[in-house]
Amino acid sequence: MIAFDHIAIAGETLAVATAHVEGALGVSLQQGGEHDVFHTHNTLLGLEDDLYLEAIAVNPAAPTPDRPRWFDLDRFSGGPRLTNWICRCDDLDATLAALPDGFGMPVDLQRGDLRWRMAVPADGVLPFDNCVPALIQWIGDAHPAPRLTQAGCAITGLEVRHPQGAALGALLAPLLADRRITFAVGDAKLSVQMRTPSGNVTLC
Repeated sequence: MIAFDHIAIAGETLAVATAHVEGALGVSLQQGGEHDVFHTHNTLLGLEDDLYLEAIAVNPAAPTPDRPRWFDLDRFSGGPRLTNWICRCDDLDATLAALPDGFGMPVDLQRGDLRWRMAVPADGVLPFDNCVPALIQWIGDAHPAPRLTQAGCAITGLEVRHPQGAALGALLAPLLADRRITFAVGDAKLSVQMRTPSGNVTLC
């Protein structure tokens, strides 16, 4: 089984991505950190239900990685937007074995005492036009969500839209049971519905 873990809002710069989220939700994001291997950086927002949001971008101060960046960030352009949703699992290798090829190969990562394994495709592009969840396995008990200050925000729904939305939903149904997540047929797009201190907001 897999479980909803967090969402990623990408931008051409981290400042732009962070400002987009803060302006939409009316709350402040916290400092995140830099990611070795893929040379990106992020800011973070703690959400209810042990979820969190990250604003993420290529780190211009870091060297060019020796592989394509995760979340298809090498091809990112345009305004900041919701690009990825991430699900955690207890056994990344077994989860990947239960899915078709294309979800990626495990990469070991660490920031401070946070350690995790992430499945990243060789070209950085996830199946179904990046609409499938990126898969993560946290190593040990450390997880970002409990460390983040709550700002009164929660995810109430995530819509995954794709021309093959029904097939995508059927592919994930044996592994994922979360009533907040729905699949629809249409142009490839992710949108998340959130409850905030100032009202309901949709990010896409």
